[in-house]
Amino acid sequence: MPRPVFAAASLWLTLGVAVAMGVFAGREIWARQERRLAGPWGYGIGAGAMMFAGVIVTLVALTTQIQPDPWWSPRFALPLFGMILGNTMTGVSLGLDTLNTTLFREKVAVEARLLLGQTRWEAVTPFVRRALRSGFMPIINAMAATGVVSLPGMMTGQILSGVDPTEAVKYQLLIMFLIGGATGLGVLGAVFASVWRLTDQRHRLRLDRLRAAK
Repeated sequence: MPRPVFAAASLWLTLGVAVAMGVFAGREIWARQERRLAGPWGYGIGAGAMMFAGVIVTLVALTTQIQPDPWWSPRFALPLFGMILGNTMTGVSLGLDTLNTTLFREKVAVEARLLLGQTRWEAVTPFVRRALRSGFMPIINAMAATGVVSLPGMMTGQILSGVDPTEAVKYQLLIMFLIGGATGLGVLGAVFASVWRLTDQRHRLRLDRLRAAK
């Protein structure tokens, strides 16, 4: 599949492949949650946050840093989008799974906070922090260990192919920052959107909108 796509160099074909990647990644986010939102929200929040973050960060990288000609060249756009999407998918999946299962388990604690007069956002703050920490942890660990504990695959491949190590490190740092930015944006969007869905304007916890995975 990659060779015909790269050879065709078509904007619409490139866009179609990117959309297919996003649809499949969104399904993986949905499938990995022990408890998920019912209806289209269960798929839409995770996939939407991931795609929004991935597309924005990829476009910024292509148009301001890498600058291929044309800017949507599939040889650059699709591998970059794939790396960003894959890592964002992991973060969003972990964040949503942690949030949903924690709120379900700590239902009594959340409702006690609400009865004491806290708003829905105040009542879920400790659990949101836990979900964000869970979603951010993989990329933070990867960034902290890069070059000290592990050599990322892209940098290793460039060095083995004869690229100057300094240039390989520069490219790898760029990719890590892009992945970190996209993961942070995606996890924040997904977690806060899920909190909005699991509460209402009357400051009630709406766990009836959750469904257990089959």
